[in-house]
Amino acid sequence: MQLKEPPTAVTGRVRVGSRRAAALLLALAALGGGVQQSTAYAAARAPQAARPPSGRCPTDLGRIACVDLTRQLMWVQDGARPVFGPVRVRTGRAGYVTRTGRWHIYLRDRDRWSRRYHVGMPYSQFFSGGEAFHGLVGESMDSPPGSHGCVNMNTWDARTLWGILASGDPVQVFGRKPGT
Repeated sequence: MQLKEPPTAVTGRVRVGSRRAAALLLALAALGGGVQQSTAYAAARAPQAARPPSGRCPTDLGRIACVDLTRQLMWVQDGARPVFGPVRVRTGRAGYVTRTGRWHIYLRDRDRWSRRYHVGMPYSQFFSGGEAFHGLVGESMDSPPGSHGCVNMNTWDARTLWGILASGDPVQVFGRKPGT
């Protein structure tokens, strides 16, 4: 099979029409339009990986998942080099605060179902007791008051994170969620 060159040169620039289309897809995803897993969605989020936010995440441990409770962000870095994120997350509510400290991924379950809370937890990666990174099903990231301690993210981000982290990888959780 012979590969053909694209009909137009690849310049790295995004046309205005492409930006509008990506913005429309993002707006539809926010309204539950089911397009959040599209290529345009991923492309629109890609510039976020340019640099990790400053914070208290060590740069001497190799690959590490970082959770900033204060800003409700998470990312993965390898040394000081970002490899994923930052992405918005929803963490523990008052009475179910996400524990701070350094943990390690100890269990991964792609299709977890919480019998305790009767909710799907796609792409679960457990790091502290019953606390895990996982996709959020049936609720908005903005729905108050928060999780029961887990680090929720949209399912697309949880799926991407699943492909980056492995059992044994460190997780650093720091800060304090406002209102907890």
